[in-house]
Amino acid sequence: MSTHGDHGTGEYQHSSASRELLILYATETGTAQEAADRIARECRRVHFHCRVQSMDAYPPEALISEHLVVFVVSTTGWGAEPRAMSSLWNMLLRSDLPNDLFEDMDFCVFGLGDTAYEKFCWPAKKLSRRMQSLGGYEICLRGEGDEQHRMGVDGALDPWIECLLEILTQLYPLPHEQDNIPAGRPPPRVSLSNIGSDTSLNPDPLDEDTKFYTASVKCNRRITAEDWFQDVRHFEFSFEDDIKYNPGDVAVIHPSAAASEVDSFLVTMGWANVADDFFTVEHTMLDQTLPDHLPKIVSLRILFTRYLDFNAVPRRSFFQLLRYFATDELEREKLDEFVSIEGADEMYDYCQRVKRTTWEVLSEFRSARIPREYVFDLFPPLRPREFSIASSIEFHPREIHLCVAIVRYRTKLKIHRKGVCTSYLSGLKLGDTLRVGLRKGFISLPTDPNTPVVCVGPGTGIAPMRAVIEQRIHEGHTNTTLYFGCRSAHKDQHYHAEWESHAEERKLRYCVACSRDGPEGVKRTYVQDLMKEDAQYIWTVLGQQRGILIISGSSNKMPTAVREAVRGAVERFGGMSNVEAVEYVAAMEREGRLIEECWS
Repeated sequence: MSTHGDHGTGEYQHSSASRELLILYATETGTAQEAADRIARECRRVHFHCRVQSMDAYPPEALISEHLVVFVVSTTGWGAEPRAMSSLWNMLLRSDLPNDLFEDMDFCVFGLGDTAYEKFCWPAKKLSRRMQSLGGYEICLRGEGDEQHRMGVDGALDPWIECLLEILTQLYPLPHEQDNIPAGRPPPRVSLSNIGSDTSLNPDPLDEDTKFYTASVKCNRRITAEDWFQDVRHFEFSFEDDIKYNPGDVAVIHPSAAASEVDSFLVTMGWANVADDFFTVEHTMLDQTLPDHLPKIVSLRILFTRYLDFNAVPRRSFFQLLRYFATDELEREKLDEFVSIEGADEMYDYCQRVKRTTWEVLSEFRSARIPREYVFDLFPPLRPREFSIASSIEFHPREIHLCVAIVRYRTKLKIHRKGVCTSYLSGLKLGDTLRVGLRKGFISLPTDPNTPVVCVGPGTGIAPMRAVIEQRIHEGHTNTTLYFGCRSAHKDQHYHAEWESHAEERKLRYCVACSRDGPEGVKRTYVQDLMKEDAQYIWTVLGQQRGILIISGSSNKMPTAVREAVRGAVERFGGMSNVEAVEYVAAMEREGRLIEECWS
């Protein structure tokens, strides 16, 4: 941790009047947003007024005027920063920034990650170092929440918050007449007021968001065999707007929950008779976030169809708040047990391990009567989902194609589950309309036509690769290689007719690994195995010709295995030692010649 003279020793103190704090979060799944809200609630105890904002909604140039900032940053599957952080991070990386830019800023960072992955909390670590290099003072040690901890990210977040509050009261002492506010039931973040049934609704905020465009469904086609266990769909959406995007960019889609599920949930909650009563929503606790594009006038049915997620697996904070609304003594005791440190394993077994949903929990804790104004505090936002675009705008003007695996599985309790957004997408009919947003991705293609590109995209990781390949064929490049992986050549070899046609026309080199098609007892073949067999070719295109490697797909063992195959090729045919080959692959990533677009 850096030091600025006596800063933070107790001799350096700020005015007690300057109790304003900005919390900036960058999230992929909503966990960092929930942590940011939690930090803001706890900071109320020492009389701080917090602003909580997503990094992609905050103007980066305004950061220089802030004096106290808490950054809450999640980690993507392959260690890159969340997309919401990209704009701010790119600004911070500018080489012309002076090293005293943030000399008047106190800051701290809490990262969220998973130690099952190599680059644990990588964006938080990089952000912490960069802010210090630009003169910022880190008032407390960086926190690192680990999903593998028995208490999840709370295992690190709880003590980190207590440390933060202690340091804040040292640097920003309270007036003598003020004491810390004791912990207790927080006030609801909204105030609700009933209105007449004849009230006209305001325009849908999503319809007025200029970052979203109206799409019409042109195609919704299953591309895996009908008798295959996994349903993968090819979607085509057409637009009247002249949309623009690049290979690697993502489509953002706000789902709607199934009407039948919403009906059943409202019955469970005892809200069926008031489900369609309209009321206004006033945001009263401004240090807490609300769902994106929330209208001012809603009903409970509208809220749980489009804005709040009753099928999410609840976190510890849900049980902490639910305790205040349970009247049965045995239920209260169980909730107390769940949120205690000693009960962490039991709560994990009850909830996370078996993926028990908020709805199912509330069905078992029957005495809990949730006041309507607390729904935004108990239920997480129904978040938009992001899908890699599987088309080039040059090949398909005013269209976006997606390749989506429809999420269906059975939990450890043998309960059938389905993904909210993929179920919504699978039910779309030709001609249906929806709003689709665009967000920039991480893929950057070479401008030199002589630079080869190697694409590795097993499963639905093929989506951004299809965009890359179409773009390069449109530009006349023939030095593109695709390594695709599936289980069966005849069941789930996505877009194989396209790849075979391009290969026949010498526009693409196509290599496919069908892992389940080999004889019983023979070692299965994966994309990394094909690359090991092609080791000399890999060194030629990535080493001698300084090509680009793009990896897309699940961030399990595949990306690491692909890197290992490249390292082996560099060592074997590049004449390097093991240490030199490892550094060569690391240098490829630093130079932007190794790009991962993977998800957990």
